[in-house]
Amino acid sequence: MATWDLSDLEYWDAKIRERVEALGLDCYPQEFEMCNHTDMLAYMGYSGMPTHYPHWSYGKAFEKLKTLYDYGVSGLPYEMVINSSPALAYLMRDNSLCLQILTIAHVYGHNDFFKNNFTFKSTRAEFTLGTFKAHAERVRGYMEDPSIGADRVENILDAAHALSLQRRRNLAIRKLSEDEHRERLLQDAEPAPDPFQALHRRTEYVQPDLQRLPLTPEPDLLLFIAEHNPYLANWERDLLEIVDEEARYFIPQIETKIMNEGWASWVHREIMSSIDLPQELYLEFLVRHNQVVRPTPGGLNPYHIGLKLWTDLKEGHEASGMAKLLEVRETDRDVSFLRRHLTEEAMRELDLFQYEARGDDLVVTGVSDEDGWHDIKEQFLRSVGMGSMPVIEIVDADFGRKRTLYMVHQHDGRDLQLENAEKTLAYAFRLWGRECVLETVVSGKRTMLTFNDRGFSAKSLK
Repeated sequence: MATWDLSDLEYWDAKIRERVEALGLDCYPQEFEMCNHTDMLAYMGYSGMPTHYPHWSYGKAFEKLKTLYDYGVSGLPYEMVINSSPALAYLMRDNSLCLQILTIAHVYGHNDFFKNNFTFKSTRAEFTLGTFKAHAERVRGYMEDPSIGADRVENILDAAHALSLQRRRNLAIRKLSEDEHRERLLQDAEPAPDPFQALHRRTEYVQPDLQRLPLTPEPDLLLFIAEHNPYLANWERDLLEIVDEEARYFIPQIETKIMNEGWASWVHREIMSSIDLPQELYLEFLVRHNQVVRPTPGGLNPYHIGLKLWTDLKEGHEASGMAKLLEVRETDRDVSFLRRHLTEEAMRELDLFQYEARGDDLVVTGVSDEDGWHDIKEQFLRSVGMGSMPVIEIVDADFGRKRTLYMVHQHDGRDLQLENAEKTLAYAFRLWGRECVLETVVSGKRTMLTFNDRGFSAKSLK
C-alpha cells in the first residue's frame, strides 16, 4: 500500500477543488476527518454522526457491523459524508494514496448534491451537527433524570423509531398548520344559506367539520401523536419530536440514493481522469472505480445504475452538456429521475431482472424484454426510496368517540405483512394510549386491523 502524509492529501485536494470549480459544482465548505476502522464502524452504527443520542439499537448495529467486518464477510465504505455546512467527511487512515484521492473527489460530488438538490432544501445544513448534539444532550438528560430513567426513555424511543418513517415523504412541499387548514376549508365551503331564499329553493349546504381531528388525512404519525395525546409528559413529546426531526433529515438521502451515489461516482470519474495522476495511481484508480460501480449479482448497485444514467444523460445532451446535468441534479429525486431517464435501452444494458422469492431462493420471472420492460420498470420504481414503505395516514383521532386512532393504509396492490402491521399498531398503541385501528386490504378484501389492551385482531369489512 502506498505511503502518504497529510501534505499529499492537501496537494491533491487543491487540484480536485480546481476541477470542482471548472465543472461548475457548488459545494459547502468541506472538512475531512481521519479515522481508523473501529471509528468508521462506530460512525456507521450511529448513522454517521459524531454525536448521537444513546439507544440499544445503535450498539446492536455496531456489534453486527464489527462482527461481519472481523470475519471478512463485509468491508467498510471508502468514506462517509454528512449533509452539513461545513460538510464533514471521514477518511480511512489505512487507505492507499490513490484511494484517498478518489474518495476526496467522490466526497465533493456528494457535497454538491446535498447543497443543490431540492429534496435537501427542507434541512438547514448549517444546523445539522448542532441539532444532533442538542438531541443527544436532551436524551441523555432524560435518561439520567431519577424521575424518568433510561428504561422509560428507551421504551418511548423503541416505539418512535418503529414509526419514524411514517411521515410525509416530499419535504419540499410546506405542510399547512391546522389553523391554515381550517381557513382553507372555510374558503372552499359553500356560503351560509339565506333562510328566506332557502324557503323557495331546495339547496343543501355542506359545512366542513372544523372540530374533527385531523381536518385532512395526516401522514406524520409521531408529530400528530405528540401534539394530540394529552396524556404524554413533556419529555415524551420531546422524544417523539426528536426522532421525527432526525427522520426528516435522513428521508432525502433515502429518496435520492441512486441519483446521489451515481452523481458522486460520475464526478469522481471526471475529476480523476483530468488531474494528471501518475500512471501507477491512475491504474489503481481504474481498479477501485470498477469495484465500486460494477453490477451486484442478485441485487441492484445504486452506484452502477446511477453512473450509467448520468453518463447517458450527458451523452444525450451534447449541446447543453454540463448545464443539463446540473439542472437535473437540482430538480429530481430517484423516482422522477428514473421515470424520465431509465429507457428501454438502459434497462437492457443494465440487465435488469424481475425476481420472485421461492422458498429460500430468488428466481428470475421476467426480464426487460420488448413486452415486459414497462411493467418491470414500474415495479422497480415502486421499490425505490420510500416507495418500499407503506403509506399510512391518520383520518380520525376520536373514532367511535372513544379516542380511537383510526388510520388508513393507501393500498397500492401490495398487501401489508400482517406481522409487521401488528408490530406497527402495537407501537402506535404504546404512544397513543388508546385503541389503534388500521384499515387496509388483505387478499382483495377491506380489512380492519385493531390493537387495544386485549391485543391484536383482524376483521374483514363488507
